[in-house]
Amino acid sequence: MAKKKASRQKKMQTRVDFTPMVDMMMLLITFFMLCTSLAKPQTMNLTMPSNDENISDKDRNAAKASQTVTIYVCGNDKIYHVDGLPKYDDPTCLKETTWGQKGIRSVLFNHITEDGSQPVKDIMMAKDALDKKKLANPAAYPEAVYDAELTKIKKGELETGKVPTMTIIIKCTDEASYKNMVDALDEMTICSIGTYVIDKINEQDAKLLRSRGVK
Repeated sequence: MAKKKASRQKKMQTRVDFTPMVDMMMLLITFFMLCTSLAKPQTMNLTMPSNDENISDKDRNAAKASQTVTIYVCGNDKIYHVDGLPKYDDPTCLKETTWGQKGIRSVLFNHITEDGSQPVKDIMMAKDALDKKKLANPAAYPEAVYDAELTKIKKGELETGKVPTMTIIIKCTDEASYKNMVDALDEMTICSIGTYVIDKINEQDAKLLRSRGVK
């Protein structure tokens, strides 16, 4: 008898064409580029010195000090403030406070300038009124209109008239945590502070803090 030949299975070669996948990826990339909103640039307001020659240097410094609060962010979650510019020869100017509504926020809210006004209080009340108007009629206050109105408020341009604005100087020690620095910046947003700056601790600041046993 003749031997039967063993049957051989024919192997099929598979090939996957990824060319359509490239087209799909380009469509997805285009879709996300068109639908994703780009981040808005963040700006910081700068207060430039007055060029009015009729104002003396003494008056300039007095006005600036009365509208300034210096905040020291220190270690162990401690926070201190000075009403105005630091008086390095007077350690009692450095006052301890706490975080939150009953602490530094209350200090800023109740700060009284040389003319007897309370800029932060007036500005925060104006912002609350703006928020209520937007909540009552959202269509009348789109994002662009709301931001424009809020910018005016932060500049002290209120419906009741012009009010002075505050300048907050934030100084962080080496022992301060990053979280505390972010908390201080959050307080600026909550209090609608239009002008604030993060400054370095100089030798006089360090000496003032050491005189109060602050790290």
